[in-house]
Amino acid sequence: MATQQKVAVVIPCFKVKNQILDVITNIGSEVDRIYVVDDCCPQNTGDYVKENCNDERVTVLHNPVNLGVGGAVMNGYSAAIKDDMAVIVKVDGDGQMDPKLIRQFVAPILNGEADYTKGNRFFDLEEIHAMPKMRLFGNAVLSFMTKLSSGYWDLFDPTNGFTAIHRDVAKHLPFNKISNRYFFETDILFRLNTLRAVVIDIPMDAKYGDEESNLKISKIVGEFLVKHARNFSKRIFYNYYLRNMSLASIELPLGFVMLLTGTFYGISHWISSASSGVSTPAGTVMLAALPIIIGFQLILAFIGHDVSSVPKRPFHLTMRFWR
Repeated sequence: MATQQKVAVVIPCFKVKNQILDVITNIGSEVDRIYVVDDCCPQNTGDYVKENCNDERVTVLHNPVNLGVGGAVMNGYSAAIKDDMAVIVKVDGDGQMDPKLIRQFVAPILNGEADYTKGNRFFDLEEIHAMPKMRLFGNAVLSFMTKLSSGYWDLFDPTNGFTAIHRDVAKHLPFNKISNRYFFETDILFRLNTLRAVVIDIPMDAKYGDEESNLKISKIVGEFLVKHARNFSKRIFYNYYLRNMSLASIELPLGFVMLLTGTFYGISHWISSASSGVSTPAGTVMLAALPIIIGFQLILAFIGHDVSSVPKRPFHLTMRFWR
């Protein structure tokens, strides 16, 4: 490949000693450099790769402390950017992702169609039955939350870690602000939206073997809710008040004010009527219902505008004109 078209793969490693060599072996010739990032793994996966892998493309990086998947990927991104790799692919080391799909993840970026690509295990409905039911439900909930917080309404499967990114986009990410651990894949979508980067899904099948999962749903639910709310608030402020203003900038706050006003007005009069035993007049009911209906319609109008505002022009193409 030409220098500007070089492709790198970053593999964050934590408790994947049994799978890592197979993952590296299956990475095709389209990849120029492979960064194996040992995230302070108790199995010393990095040293194991050095001792047992003869692939000249492999560079082993070590995190002095465990930073989580995000911290490991950021380390790999930094090394790939320094080595002038054009596209950086992230593949997990547990063998759940098929390296043969790397070409499909890279092609839209090299063709100028996207800045970032990610896997979607829900594209083929016939293959969904292979996914554990609890994980299926969890991904559906997380996908809806991510649509709200990131603004990418056309994406699904937000926690999918099979991704690829253009170097010029990765260079503009705030490495010190992106969540290091399990919220990494979701948080990076929010950061990409602030850059107005184009993101597309790549269909893929999920594989479940003997890998050890480090994710405990019960421990991350509260954290995810808080971070999604934070990112949603920031995105709305950045896109609708700081950088630009439109009719949607008015629809959202006005809709919430009317919805809350009608709700509280209706509840207060319902309590008053219940305690006094006197029926609420029809006019009072309408005074409560009307702002609720209008508020709900205004919020729906805002969502419609937000859905239509998904980035369309690749960020890395725009950057070429700034140079």
